[in-house]
Amino acid sequence: MTNGRLLWVDDEADLLKAYIIFLEKKGYSVTTASNGPDAYEICRHNDFDLILLDENMPGWSGLKTLEEIKEVLPHVPVVMVTKNEAEDLMDQAIGSKIADYLLKPVHPKQILLSLKRNIHRRELEQEVTQTGYREDFGRIGGQMAEDLDADGWKQLYKRLVHWELALEGADEAMAEMLRAQKEEANARFARFVRRNYEEWVNSPDSRPLMSPDVFKRQVFPRLREGRKVFLLVLDNFRFDQWRVLSEELAEDFGIDEDLYFSILPTATQYARNAIFAGLMPAQIREMYPDLWVDEEEDEGKNLNEEALIRRQMERYRRHEAFTYHKLNDSVAADRLLSQFRQLTRTPLNVLVVNFIDILSHARTESKMVRELAATEPAYRSITLSWFRHTPVKELFRTLASLDYDIIITTDHGSIRVTTPVRIVGDRNVNTNLRYKVGRNLGYDAREVLEVRRPARFGLPSPNLSSAYIFAQGDKFFAYPNNYNYYVGYYRDTFQHGGVSMEEMIVPLVVLRPKKR
Repeated sequence: MTNGRLLWVDDEADLLKAYIIFLEKKGYSVTTASNGPDAYEICRHNDFDLILLDENMPGWSGLKTLEEIKEVLPHVPVVMVTKNEAEDLMDQAIGSKIADYLLKPVHPKQILLSLKRNIHRRELEQEVTQTGYREDFGRIGGQMAEDLDADGWKQLYKRLVHWELALEGADEAMAEMLRAQKEEANARFARFVRRNYEEWVNSPDSRPLMSPDVFKRQVFPRLREGRKVFLLVLDNFRFDQWRVLSEELAEDFGIDEDLYFSILPTATQYARNAIFAGLMPAQIREMYPDLWVDEEEDEGKNLNEEALIRRQMERYRRHEAFTYHKLNDSVAADRLLSQFRQLTRTPLNVLVVNFIDILSHARTESKMVRELAATEPAYRSITLSWFRHTPVKELFRTLASLDYDIIITTDHGSIRVTTPVRIVGDRNVNTNLRYKVGRNLGYDAREVLEVRRPARFGLPSPNLSSAYIFAQGDKFFAYPNNYNYYVGYYRDTFQHGGVSMEEMIVPLVVLRPKKR
């Protein structure tokens, strides 16, 4: 077995013997061609891992040969080898998508480095990454064992997401190590939330940033400084998904990345309304009963967001004009872009984008979508594809030309659920799989986060005896009736509403256009 099959195209092929011997000793198989047409014919009938191509040859030039070779082997990396240092030639070669550029006289180790970079990069990166995670595994475990504060949990979660993205495609044993470590981290995080959440709710001036604080601490200070703000709330948007999208934005924007804590339940009705009202749900219900919709009511739970923003602006004596839009599909995005010039005159624009939440629900309900997003990497990949191929990408290009502070955040994340927890409840209990609210709930208190006094957690009580319970880690609630069917249907779906790092520790990112 060779390290790779190479084709070397050079009109002075007889001068390559020393290089070929060197490469063969390193485990490579080398085929040579002395002109472009011969190289083209060889490529028509053979496959290679990399092609070394002389730029200056009689007959077909190196660029002409490159063009013809790419017709038959479009995915094989080509390394141009030349004496010519002219910048326009380099531009042409790079524009023709060469993989590398070597200047003669070439040292054998330069060639070897180019081969490693273009043939073996992924396996070398994977090997280094896996070694890095093995070395970091113990340090992460030690960090988890400490009595972490809110900032400590944010940093730990960032670290785990870093390795989750870096280890995509790693062997199953390594992936299982990371899954087990995340599971342990979520168990410890649930205990952290249990100890601290009530105090956070009742200490708004000293708590870490939570949903009701987003406008107060992130939006209003910028307006006071005379900055214009564009706030994008991507529903159900996790930190790992942000990390994937951030690579698409880095060229046009300076990025200040942070995380904040979503309130419980990590569900749109509660968390997003808390963002826009600047209040905990119980306060919204008490102060603005006309704008709060209880669980058992049929009315949509997020129909009053613009009114809640207006009430919050009034409470904080902010008199700036603002706009509010919600995008549920590409048609709505196109419509927004067509009237974008009007938005540039407004100091504050708030935009809710629902695609990721729609995708999460579609994955549960549609067999085809479940197949397309069967794994965490696939789920991230679909999110990235959506961003690249919808008008939302054009929206960001437009924002890059404006003098705005652009805040990207979300109301909550989601977690892939695997472990059912039996509960019993009457027909009035809500349908969410990660939290339940109602009377006469039956459950094992050791398996849930139990809230028997909702007001102390900032939550409304639909009835005097209502209690809330929250699933922790990757658990989800299942009723005894049709238990096996229910569990089979919902296992491995992405859900939200409960207590996990993925749902509660969510991105809050400020973009500043580089060109403004």
